[in-house]
Amino acid sequence: MQTTTTSGTLYIVPTPIGNLSDISSRALDILKEVDLIAAEDTRHTSRLLSHYSIGTSTISMHDHNEAARSNQLTSKLLEGKNIALVSDAGTPLISDPGFIFVRDCREKGIPVIALPGPCALTTALSASGLPTDKFTFHGFLPVKQQAKAEALKLLTNSGSTTVFYEAPRRIRDTIAACHENLQEDHEIVLAKEISKTFETYKQGRAEAILEWLDADPVHQKGEFVLMIYCPNNLNSDGASQEALSLLALLAKELPLKKAAALTAAHYGLKKNALYAIGLDTLK
Repeated sequence: MQTTTTSGTLYIVPTPIGNLSDISSRALDILKEVDLIAAEDTRHTSRLLSHYSIGTSTISMHDHNEAARSNQLTSKLLEGKNIALVSDAGTPLISDPGFIFVRDCREKGIPVIALPGPCALTTALSASGLPTDKFTFHGFLPVKQQAKAEALKLLTNSGSTTVFYEAPRRIRDTIAACHENLQEDHEIVLAKEISKTFETYKQGRAEAILEWLDADPVHQKGEFVLMIYCPNNLNSDGASQEALSLLALLAKELPLKKAAALTAAHYGLKKNALYAIGLDTLK
């Protein structure tokens, strides 16, 4: 672990999300050789270290102490110490602590090296069967129902896959909110306990996923990755098929310009664009 500066190096080390064999030999070497491991939960990390007979000292770094701990650890790095950053599972900073620490290291010129490795986000997405040419990741959905509903409504006609993490105590409420707020032709894949003994993928609309969750209390236990695909049903002018249907219906009884204005007001569209569509399609 040689560096080109007098300071030490911060290594971002992914750890297994389930099967302990998923850790890389390089990650194990780093964890053995660094001077200190900054862990989200030292008790959790100690089980991994014990399994691989690694005796490196650990120090906690979590959401509640990261700012203060970052000052302490960057000082050690500037003294020439090497530190590994790990989360409870998966790749650090992906909906886990570490952003403040890494940013501070970058600002102080401390080398930061990220190792590739396990990540629930990419693992679940690759096995989902949903489109992956473009996707977005939003961490956890809001806890409050209204905020959660608004976040889900924003997925309408996105034309891409959106990925969330979700906790077991909230998974049923979240899927119920999906049922209430997603467009009718959405697709959901719910991944549960990735890389663990009871790894499960359930695919379908929210109603079917909700029925599965209610079928057995065990189905609501574990760590979840929620993936949602909402196809884009808008034409190039941003009008949905429902808007075009209403335009055609009104145009049978009203002048096209009036029909376009009413339809635009109802769906929040531009009346001139709808009028042009009507001229082309309603002949």
